[in-house]
Amino acid sequence: MTSNIQENAAAFDPAAHGWNPIRPGSDSGFTNLIGPFWSRSEATGWAYGFLAGPHHANGLGVIHGGMLMTFIDQSLGRLAWEAIGRAPCVTAGLNTHFIAGARPGDWVEARGRVVRKTRSLVFMQGALTVNDASVLTAEGIWKILGQA
Repeated sequence: MTSNIQENAAAFDPAAHGWNPIRPGSDSGFTNLIGPFWSRSEATGWAYGFLAGPHHANGLGVIHGGMLMTFIDQSLGRLAWEAIGRAPCVTAGLNTHFIAGARPGDWVEARGRVVRKTRSLVFMQGALTVNDASVLTAEGIWKILGQA
């Protein structure tokens, strides 16, 4: 199984498919530990991706739910940040729904959208996919810092 994981991981080259690495240091130390994460501008907005590795897996050999939740949180947070003119914001709430598993070697993509913005909050929806198949859906609220 390990050689299969390595073959799958080597098979997908994000840069060759128009993805750009998110600079180390542009996120928190924690995010740098679990990345790298990649981004790509698309007609409908930004998309984010990461190549799932063995270090992201749980004891059952699937990507840990905490990793998937972290990735959707990070991705929707970046989309919220862009939507509010790059003002600082933090996650106020995040609901996730697991649809299917991802495995080491999978390229996991995140896309989302702003549902609503107020003066102090951004409401988001998003999803994670592998090969266009749903892995996770999420709804969240981001608090714009400095706004009452």
